[in-house]
Amino acid sequence: MTKTDQKPSGKTGVLIANLGTPDGYDYWSMRRYLSEFLSDKRVIDYPAWKWQPLLQLIILSKRPFSSGKAYKSIWNEAAKESPLMTIVKDQVVKLNQALTQRYGDDIVVDFCMRYGNPSTKSKVEKLVQQGCDKILFFPLYPQHAGATTATANDAFFKALIQQKQQPSARTVPAYYGEKEYIDALAKSIEASYEKMDKRPDLLVTSYHGMPERYIAEGDPYLKHCEQTTALLQKRLGWQDGDIVTTFQSQFGPEEWLKPYTVEEVARLAQNGKKNIAIIAPAFSADCIETLEEINEEIFESFEAAGGECFTYIPCLNDNDAHISALVKIIEDNLAGWI
Repeated sequence: MTKTDQKPSGKTGVLIANLGTPDGYDYWSMRRYLSEFLSDKRVIDYPAWKWQPLLQLIILSKRPFSSGKAYKSIWNEAAKESPLMTIVKDQVVKLNQALTQRYGDDIVVDFCMRYGNPSTKSKVEKLVQQGCDKILFFPLYPQHAGATTATANDAFFKALIQQKQQPSARTVPAYYGEKEYIDALAKSIEASYEKMDKRPDLLVTSYHGMPERYIAEGDPYLKHCEQTTALLQKRLGWQDGDIVTTFQSQFGPEEWLKPYTVEEVARLAQNGKKNIAIIAPAFSADCIETLEEINEEIFESFEAAGGECFTYIPCLNDNDAHISALVKIIEDNLAGWI
């Protein structure tokens, strides 16, 4: 190899990761995406000989239609992509602007998806080609779970295995306890409440669900969710009963973390809590679980039970307080590299 053939080096890559999105809401796009997602042993840990026939022959013959319908209802038709993709792109633009302003061209910010496109492998390869000999991998999940943070890290490590010019690597741990993250959440709630004519009876913090068995096997997710709510309540200066923790998006026959959001909002309405607000602290960007599940299925459950006022407080997305919090976390994890 001649000098002119050598790759550039000396840059630091920051690779943001989120769950993923189908390329479209048609049957085959949905099937490819759901097959990859539901075949992940971190997500569904049943033996392949038992799970794959059920998944490929039964579930994936029907679910792409219902999931595709849900995605179609929220799709960003102008950009021809899901809202999650649009938001993640916006986050990366702002992160890149903030970090470039401070560190110049020595920092390269990009994003990948655990499932679907752009893949983790393709973006690791791109960062290496751009001269990154150090990569900070940042899964945008405030609370650690095997089915989110750990599987994203798995994909990152697998991508590194295939690199002949392997960069130094770090991963960002769960950040639910970071002061700036909690403050950004609190500010978004305070801003929403200020716009309301009447203060809600209580705030529901709805986290993505998980089988109870996973917690028994050592997953810290439940503890992280409970601590997030406690820290948020303390930061807001609220009393017990002003905020409750629930879990959404159950799948399969096992018992999942309770209370289920869809059932709890109905119970609240029946018990006289006719005016509630809801926020989803486990999601760094609005997606199918918030824009469709919360705003449609969970809202309808509340309304059918007699609820009158239902306010969804959006995810932090690319708002300035969120970006500032992420920049702080990135800088802390780049210590010694920059």
